[in-house]
Amino acid sequence: MSPSKSDRIAFQGELGAYSHEACRTARPDMTPVPCPSFEDAIAAVKSGKADLAMLPVENSTYGRVADIHSLLPQSGLHIVDEAFVRVHINLMGLPGTQISDIKSAKSHTVLLGQCKDFLAQHAIRRITGADTAGSAKEVAAAQDPTMGALASELAAEIYGLDVLARHIEDQGNNTTRFLIMSPHANHNRRGDHGMITSFVFEVRNIPAALYKAMGGFATNGVNMTKLESYMVGGSFTATQFYADIQGHPDDPGVRRAMDELDYFTNMIEVLGVYPADAGRD
Repeated sequence: MSPSKSDRIAFQGELGAYSHEACRTARPDMTPVPCPSFEDAIAAVKSGKADLAMLPVENSTYGRVADIHSLLPQSGLHIVDEAFVRVHINLMGLPGTQISDIKSAKSHTVLLGQCKDFLAQHAIRRITGADTAGSAKEVAAAQDPTMGALASELAAEIYGLDVLARHIEDQGNNTTRFLIMSPHANHNRRGDHGMITSFVFEVRNIPAALYKAMGGFATNGVNMTKLESYMVGGSFTATQFYADIQGHPDDPGVRRAMDELDYFTNMIEVLGVYPADAGRD
């Protein structure tokens, strides 16, 4: 029997991608649904092919995931949880190969850049692939013992490759934050580690508007953990901001801060109210 939609979680990438690993870690009881793009993962939830979507938003080494913040307000979905996944990068090759056999390694350009020291030490040439799991899949299909891939251990398991070296990333704290998206909002929960409220807003065209809009959070003791700007529609003047704050909209301090923000903005859209993940600690 095929799984029902409530058993399925969509992600961008091939099976074995780090987003797949995040699905298995945060929602081990759900069946992962690979999608070609972030838009396809969102569409899978909106069409009912999946109940949730797992979307990466930022990496501690690489920074913001391109385009994702501009997609969130348009998605029609709500953030219901977050997950922090430690990104361990591994060198893998065909069964029976050794590190000394590997002359080139394929992966997403971001992962190649995060393993420069290891690759240089072993004189392994970097080859840019479309993504991590896809690179592992291609190496398995090519049957070239001199070619390796950089990906998750899950990818090696899925595509029948041997892990030749584990945790080869240059930075020892490489972590990706994911947002779990649903068509249904639930603002009634309270988390053991506090709550996060995520929203986007556009300030009014008045002097020092952003400074004034942020003042309410400072005076009410609300911690803003993220504030990022991005352009809308290619315009240099239509700038929107994405923000994460600690707290729930029903908390008195948050309510007062949001009321003050509203006075200095043209638009505020709450994207989600959800429990803070223990990985924030």
